[in-house]
Amino acid sequence: MSTERGDKQIDPKMLELLVCPLTKSVLVYDREHSELISKKAKLAYPVREGIPILLASEARSLD
Repeated sequence: MSTERGDKQIDPKMLELLVCPLTKSVLVYDREHSELISKKAKLAYPVREGIPILLASEARSLD
């Protein structure tokens, strides 16, 4: 658990099931930034208190 941001870690079993809502591609968890990265969509979805926010409107562009 990250004490800096107060975020909980994402459950590894849940991570195996999650995909990018736009491209349906695999997501990679970036623990340092508490984000799920979609390389195909070039987006970073936030994870807040262990809950992934898989909304395009909440995602950060990686361009």
